[in-house]
Amino acid sequence: MGVAAEEAVRAAAPEDLPAIVALAEALRGELTPMRGGRLWAVREARPGPADVAYGALLVDPEVCAVVGTLDGVVVGFGVATVEALADGGKLGVVTELFVDPEARAVGVGETMLEGLVAFCTREGCVGIDAFALPGHRAAKNFFEESGFTARAIVMHHVLPAGDPEPEKPQPGKPYGETQPGDPRASAGT
Repeated sequence: MGVAAEEAVRAAAPEDLPAIVALAEALRGELTPMRGGRLWAVREARPGPADVAYGALLVDPEVCAVVGTLDGVVVGFGVATVEALADGGKLGVVTELFVDPEARAVGVGETMLEGLVAFCTREGCVGIDAFALPGHRAAKNFFEESGFTARAIVMHHVLPAGDPEPEKPQPGKPYGETQPGDPRASAGT
């Protein structure tokens, strides 16, 4: 009978940066090919070199960054921030929460999320938002099992690539109708 690995969560420290960068790259690699992932990678994912982006988070007093470990080895990381609301309230936002696929289903993610929720509670947040791509059933289920519910659904419409200026509605012309000579007419639109 094997000995269970010791799971722990702690505040991330500068010496954790190489492990966090590797996990952030794995997160990007996992999400980018999913539906909505390409746009996530260029909009919601942290821009710039990962070592610079995450290195800055580790020393930002306004951010909660945690790592999850198994037997002292970093296998996951999480980040939460606080946003000011128009009414003066505060909203906690879990911007990243990732566990190495080989270390999932043993409680590391749940324990990291508990730490991020505790941070947002201490900060006086009225609630916490977290992000899951459409179709990422495991992430959706994880957050729902942790008490999260959907409060919004982002709708997206893909436009033809390379169309520098989407067609604007014209008086007397049905929207979406192309004219002879319009390059979109030959593109099947």
